[in-house]
Amino acid sequence: GCVLVVSVIEQLAQWHNSTVKAAMERLCDYIPGKYQIMGHMYIDREMNADVVCHSLRLCKQDPGQPLCHLYSPPKLHRLCELMHPSAFIFLPLQKSFMGFSSVCAFPLLANLCEKIKYVLRNKLPFEDFDGDKFSTFPTLRGYHWRGRDCDDKNTTVYPGRRPDNWDAKGDSNCNGIWGVDPKDGIPYEEKFCKGADSKGIVLLGDSAGAHFHIPPEWMTVTEMSAKSFANLPMAFSDELDWPQFSEITGFLNSTIGGWTDSLYLRLRKRNRCNHRDLQNISQNGISYSSFSLARNQLLDNPAIVIYATIGNDVCNGERDTLAHMTTPKEMLSNVVQALRYLDSHLPNGSHVILTGLVDGRFLWDNLHDRYHPLGQLNKDVTYSQLYSFLDCLQVSPCSGWLTPNETLRNLTSERALQLSNVLKEIAGSEKFSNFDIFYMDFPLRQTAEEWRKMGGEPWQLIEPVDGFHPSQIAAALGTGITWQKALHEWPQVLGKENPFNDQIEAIFKDQGGY
Repeated sequence: GCVLVVSVIEQLAQWHNSTVKAAMERLCDYIPGKYQIMGHMYIDREMNADVVCHSLRLCKQDPGQPLCHLYSPPKLHRLCELMHPSAFIFLPLQKSFMGFSSVCAFPLLANLCEKIKYVLRNKLPFEDFDGDKFSTFPTLRGYHWRGRDCDDKNTTVYPGRRPDNWDAKGDSNCNGIWGVDPKDGIPYEEKFCKGADSKGIVLLGDSAGAHFHIPPEWMTVTEMSAKSFANLPMAFSDELDWPQFSEITGFLNSTIGGWTDSLYLRLRKRNRCNHRDLQNISQNGISYSSFSLARNQLLDNPAIVIYATIGNDVCNGERDTLAHMTTPKEMLSNVVQALRYLDSHLPNGSHVILTGLVDGRFLWDNLHDRYHPLGQLNKDVTYSQLYSFLDCLQVSPCSGWLTPNETLRNLTSERALQLSNVLKEIAGSEKFSNFDIFYMDFPLRQTAEEWRKMGGEPWQLIEPVDGFHPSQIAAALGTGITWQKALHEWPQVLGKENPFNDQIEAIFKDQGGY
């Protein structure tokens, strides 16, 4: 964190030909709410962010461990001079950084912190007055993650349920269709949605499914302005995830580049009665020790569940990364346990699609020699350097793939293929009472081919800041590939087209909202 912030400050000073103090003030002016986290600094012109942060002791070198650095280090004798206390003057900067870890120790904030931890751990909305796991608030696991509640004071009203008495008097399932047609006295929900095979979409995923994204303009000084940070509060309250634009449950027009296309939007277009019936139960670094699926077997519509942990079972930041990967035996046990849970919660007639793991060699092959956003101004930070820095700190999102060691990359992909084969075998052999089960490979190769046909480059399919997750473009293209596969191979999963869609839109176009 320190290296990132100091890098941006140094580059702002360079780009605007200003002092470091002026650059810090400029950055603070950009950030909403005037979060003043930095004190005053004097930085020698030859000091890079690594030197600054080690001097502040915000970065450290444990005994017997290598010195972690993002930038090429200065010559040894010059480094000793630069790191001498007399070369570096700071006031409250160090305390400001250190203070974040103890903020929850304040009595007034302790309860709030505990509630936030509970929300994150259980993937539940922070603001949910009736306890039905749906919210009218967008972030903090609100309606960016699950369909928007239309009555947060009534636990029997929520997206995805079967209509109460055909919603003659109110909108019990929040799809915007309710009331009675005055011409014939038939409830609109009965007229338009009865027998329409309505179903919701649920994602059980990891950070890729949650759509992790750090805006590159946050650290690209040539593009930086106050507008760059306008979405910072929302981004942090959504854990730096953007599920509202994601491949499975996206429903808003993308503001982070590319475009939004999702299985939810396509299901909604196919059957307008599916409006708002979505749940994104994904988490950065997901571990399925607990679920927060909101589905009642007796009262709710069936659902399509996408099980897509495309990298977490082989990705970790450990030095001996292979020893910490999920084994095929563990994968079998974990997934079968998850499927048994789903069988006890999903309404009859549901469907589950198991998605295979990605071949992450694509990352190194297409990014390692390109410049990271932090290195574009001075051509001094490549993705290879970033990966090595994160690996040294033991916080790499995937030590097995983000490495110059080709043998290790191949072994990681070999394990990923083994785990995908376990999923394929489960789909072919296991039977459950309330859903049928299918398998599909993660469509990275097809996505890259499609993007090349459109004139794009493979590296554009990867998030530019973390150099690891699928980008918005990749998410949108992946939707089309998955949809076409389902349409041709499993048409029963998607349900039939609703012939009344145009009439629904004509009558209720202003009542559905999002």
